[in-house]
Amino acid sequence: MEPVTELLAGWLPRQRWFAGKGRAIDEISIATATELRAADPALHHLVLAVRQGEDVDRYQLLLGMRGELPDRLRPGEIGRMSGPNGPWLYDAAHDPRATRDLLALMAQGGVVGPLRFHHAPGMAVETGLDGVVGTAEQSNTSVIFGDSYICKLFRRLSPGINPDLEVNLALTNLGCAHIPAVHGWIELEGSGGPGLADDEGATLALLSEFLRTGTDGWQLAITSVRDWFARSLPPGAEPDPGLAGGDFAAESERLGAATAAVHRDLASAFGVTRQPVAGMRAAAEGMHRQLAEVCREVPEIGPYAGAITAAFDAFAGLVGEPPFQRIHGDLHLGQAMRTDTGWVLLDFEGEPARSPGERRAVSHPLRDVAGMLRSFEYAARFLLADEEHTSAEGARELEMRAHAWAARNRAAFCRGYAAAGGADPAAHSVLVRAFELDKAVYEVRYEARNRPSWLHVPLRSLAHLGERTG
Repeated sequence: MEPVTELLAGWLPRQRWFAGKGRAIDEISIATATELRAADPALHHLVLAVRQGEDVDRYQLLLGMRGELPDRLRPGEIGRMSGPNGPWLYDAAHDPRATRDLLALMAQGGVVGPLRFHHAPGMAVETGLDGVVGTAEQSNTSVIFGDSYICKLFRRLSPGINPDLEVNLALTNLGCAHIPAVHGWIELEGSGGPGLADDEGATLALLSEFLRTGTDGWQLAITSVRDWFARSLPPGAEPDPGLAGGDFAAESERLGAATAAVHRDLASAFGVTRQPVAGMRAAAEGMHRQLAEVCREVPEIGPYAGAITAAFDAFAGLVGEPPFQRIHGDLHLGQAMRTDTGWVLLDFEGEPARSPGERRAVSHPLRDVAGMLRSFEYAARFLLADEEHTSAEGARELEMRAHAWAARNRAAFCRGYAAAGGADPAAHSVLVRAFELDKAVYEVRYEARNRPSWLHVPLRSLAHLGERTG
């Protein structure tokens, strides 16, 4: 396999889903190799073990091999093996013939070597559909089968069942109306190589209902913000986004209600525990630790550190034992879709940078609420990312408008969440404030490292959060 791994060493760092960008690859080895089709075009399932320094990550690859590579498969091209008749290697997620095989195996409930293919109880899987790779994912790859299914291929593998499968399957079994139903999945049994425990294996893919009428929540919000920014205001008038034709507040309220319904079903599926005082203090210590690290790394957050510290201290001082449960863990507008039947929440995988244990950990449902509130702040300022040619007066007016839009939609979301049975954010302001500020601190570090021109987004919203916290 050495010629294969040599080609992969040049190909992997160019993939959006490769987590080790910017670091040298010391070694690539094949943890498992499973032949799914021998004839040209051949198809192999690989689990790659990629060592970078002390870290070893596992990645999933559907490896296709063809004597000739047609132009339609060039997006997945890896390279050609040496020799006069060396085959072309390519990422077969881009090959409809290869992905049809996966669909058929899930429909059959097949077993091939260490690979286990499943269809959900009571769910039939239609076969013979051509798959097209989606364009939205960063850390995974999704293949869309007509108007029926979307299959998420988990690229970077974690030991045990992936939270996205675990949670969505449990909610599907409950008949939850606000998630895409699970139709099938693929898993790797134990012995998946170092780092994948023998008794745990890993989730490889999740086949779900394709929301063909769905519209991305982020795009809907941005459309609303754009309409609001384009509306003329009379001199001296108070900014009221409700007067804009693209007002989003009604949808924000419905999204809050859908989030509360999902939280209720998650509590039913996984139970609720009471968080002791010591657990709250430990969580606050983690918040303080992150704040201290970011203050050292990003001095611009310094003026807000005092108010943030006070909010974390108030969180640590809460009495009682608040209810903790499984939550979404990474909720924002991009994880929600508006369909013709209502809002649907997606991607219960948690934050990709977190460990599997952290992504499965229970938390207060208001952490998800805080995540969505942060997303409203981002949507309000998305169009302000490049203010190089805006006058100081114009920038102040745009920020005023952005703040008004975010405030209106934040209030609507919280109103819908509470009316549908969720914990009233207004009655638990200490929790919401701490969770939101913790997320904002994380955002400051992320933007400073990855998108410095966006650093003003979390910093300006921190100023408004300071106003709300006093």
